[in-house]
Amino acid sequence: MTAVSEKTSLKGGEFLIKETSAQDVFIPEEFNEEQRMIAETCSDFIKTEIHPILDEIDAAKSPELMSSLMDKAGELGLLGTAVPEEYEGFGMDFNTSMLVAEVLGNGHSFSVAQSAHTGIGTLPILYYGNEEQKKKYLPNLATGVWKAAYCLTEPDSGSDANSGKTKAELSADGKTYKINGQKMWITNGGFADVFIVFAKIEDDKNLTAFIVEKTHGGITMNEPEKKLGIKGSDTRQVFFNDCTVPAENMLSARQNGFKIAVNILNIGRIKLGIAAVGGSKGIINASINYANERKQFGISIGRFGAIKHKLGEMATQIWVSETACYRAGQNIDDLIITFKESGKSDAEAKLSALEQFAIECAILKVHGSEVLDYVADEGVQIFGGMGYSADAPVERAYRDSRINRIFEGTNEINRLLTVDMLLKRAMKGEMDLMGPAQEVAKEILSVPSFGGDDDGVFATEKKIVKNLKKAVLMIAGAAVQKFMAKLSHEQEILMNVADMIIEVYAAESAILRVEKKMSTAGEDAVSLEKDMMMLNLHKAVNKSGAAGRDAIQSFAEGDELRVMLMGLKRFTKIDPFNVKDARRRVADALLSENKYIF
Repeated sequence: MTAVSEKTSLKGGEFLIKETSAQDVFIPEEFNEEQRMIAETCSDFIKTEIHPILDEIDAAKSPELMSSLMDKAGELGLLGTAVPEEYEGFGMDFNTSMLVAEVLGNGHSFSVAQSAHTGIGTLPILYYGNEEQKKKYLPNLATGVWKAAYCLTEPDSGSDANSGKTKAELSADGKTYKINGQKMWITNGGFADVFIVFAKIEDDKNLTAFIVEKTHGGITMNEPEKKLGIKGSDTRQVFFNDCTVPAENMLSARQNGFKIAVNILNIGRIKLGIAAVGGSKGIINASINYANERKQFGISIGRFGAIKHKLGEMATQIWVSETACYRAGQNIDDLIITFKESGKSDAEAKLSALEQFAIECAILKVHGSEVLDYVADEGVQIFGGMGYSADAPVERAYRDSRINRIFEGTNEINRLLTVDMLLKRAMKGEMDLMGPAQEVAKEILSVPSFGGDDDGVFATEKKIVKNLKKAVLMIAGAAVQKFMAKLSHEQEILMNVADMIIEVYAAESAILRVEKKMSTAGEDAVSLEKDMMMLNLHKAVNKSGAAGRDAIQSFAEGDELRVMLMGLKRFTKIDPFNVKDARRRVADALLSENKYIF
């Protein structure tokens, strides 16, 4: 029996109602030598080919520069990580492709172009294309001979993607489709050779996807958009005017386009989350260097408590986000293997696994993008006045980070989706949420237990996370009973619940990482990680308590209000911990090494 089969695998979202063993999670310390060499190749590429010309990239005088950088990336194999070897790719597993996304995430505008090409530009063909389509397009996309773009968003259809108005009309002889419509915010639009285009046929309710080549004709575009950040990313409006596409270029089945879009976005979300970690590491490294070099009142500013607070908190949130991303990435990898062993094709196995963990993908997109925004903002603050200058690296990082809370579905949409997907799975009988929620409802009416914690490593910390899960179930269960089918209209409450769920997943992931590393490296080797684990756990408790109170006070009244607030108070208890000293220990270690060390 394989190691994968021996794991106690949870389904997507089940972390909320079941416990996970530390031995069943993957932690970044477990990357092997080959994977670390791949990461080093990506890092060298960013340092030598991208960072020296960031100003030139941002000037974006023509699309040729970014296209040429994509050529170089293709020559190194950085565009074919997820493409199977039979189509000129490297066939890496999911977590290795996540590692590539992380390191390249420090490439500013280049990372956007690369991720759009390898993700939403290539994966629809890999996962939904027939064999002829794969053979024709994937080798050239994997090597960078052709560049890809993804055309979904329209002026009147953003989050409501299925409302797009672009039309595809079948010719009388049935051999071609004529596409007419307008798309906007198309990354790589100015130099793409292949476009994944979504359109509606006749009066279809759902979109259909097409593979469109630039050589098909009828494609025009505006000048590149002028943007707040990622200025070097070629982003345009693209117009299709009687663009004639062979009928065999329909991707998958008619009206399957919306499903393709949703499933590909799942991949994009978790990849964005880990790319944000890479960007965050670049910012904190620059901040650590500056804190050591910049002197005020005769000493380095890194010796001041206010700066140590920032560095310690930045490092903690980066470490936690990274931890959660690779935990989910390995869950996806393990499930892919399980599905393939059950007889599914490679594409079907990957799609099914990603769909199963769509909840985690949404969580990690939100967490990673908001950590990056936080780190970028604090990076500017550490640099002070220089941080506001274009001569400092954090100015660009601050502007570039902001789009990530909008990309791949806004963070508001992803929060709503997190709760919506959980509730839908419960209603379908795929997950028992109401049973545990009812148990929690009974518990808050009972006399609290003052017994000792269970035995085991980090038993106290795990009990705190378990209580946070109970708080989520209590509030979500009561809200479902209160609003029933109208709960979807109570977006503020849903987002409160989503914030609690995100904190639960992140906090549990951090505890499991420290426990697993400690089991092999020993307790002394994880002293700083324990500090970060506790810093994050206190943050999770505080944030969950605030979000929970907001939610409860938004719909409960009278005795129900008092009982639920009492329950929330019980479920958000945590013993005192000196967060100041913990942050200082983490910051001192960073400053001593003059870099992010985890």
